[in-house]
Amino acid sequence: MSKVWFITGSSRGFGRELVRAALAAGDRVAATARRHEQLDDLVSGYGDRIAALPLDVTDPDAARAAIASARERFGRLDVVVNNAGYANVAPIETGADADFRAQFETNFWGVVHVSKAAIPVLRAQGGGLIIQFSSMGGRVGGSAGIASYQAAKFAIDGFSRVLQTETAPFGIKLLVVEPSGFATDWAGASMEVADIPERYASTVGAMNTVRRTAAVTAGDPVRAAEILVRLSRRDDLPYHLPLGVNAVEGSIRQDELLLAEDRKWAAVGRSADFAEPYPVEFPA
Repeated sequence: MSKVWFITGSSRGFGRELVRAALAAGDRVAATARRHEQLDDLVSGYGDRIAALPLDVTDPDAARAAIASARERFGRLDVVVNNAGYANVAPIETGADADFRAQFETNFWGVVHVSKAAIPVLRAQGGGLIIQFSSMGGRVGGSAGIASYQAAKFAIDGFSRVLQTETAPFGIKLLVVEPSGFATDWAGASMEVADIPERYASTVGAMNTVRRTAAVTAGDPVRAAEILVRLSRRDDLPYHLPLGVNAVEGSIRQDELLLAEDRKWAAVGRSADFAEPYPVEFPA
């Protein structure tokens, strides 16, 4: 069965490739972007199977209007993809608060606004799939210089876990995608780098150099988009999907470290309850 997609951040990167992959599979797509005229080439190539809609995801009214327009155009929505996002680089100590908040408005609140707007539509039609783009950083974290971005990605996971619990009775499914480095312009023209003081050269500065090398762009966004379109046809879905070798290996390594630490300190944690033995010895 063909699907109807609603995709944010469709003008470039993952979003654009996902629009292409969905259309190539015979689906219909409501593709959104701040400057929807950047999608004119796709509209001219696919005609009435694509609707190019303006959307600033930081505006909840705009999110509701775009969802309503997509539903009016295509009659239903099967897959809603929260892809819009960006990162700027600055140390936590010296970064501008206004920029930190602005990134959070797009990277987290944009997901909230679009998800809330989509829920009534998906509930009324008996289900659907919401795909939330997080990142490897939203699972592993600790990447110097992009605290706002990674904090937002961690928040997406927490938000989506609750959303999954609340909407499962309506037939709504959640998939949180966690890519590592892909060959998009995420670390290119769309990323602003603030002044990096010398004291952060070995952390923020060094990590920023790594981000801008080919070593972290091993992922093929075309393949990733095709994988997600194929997954949209399945009933059995993972909740988390690390994409890319670094994401997969990093997630497994992080999960194993967390499990080992939990087990190491389990007796100490349990001892805080009234019914448990207390005090207990700390690990050596």
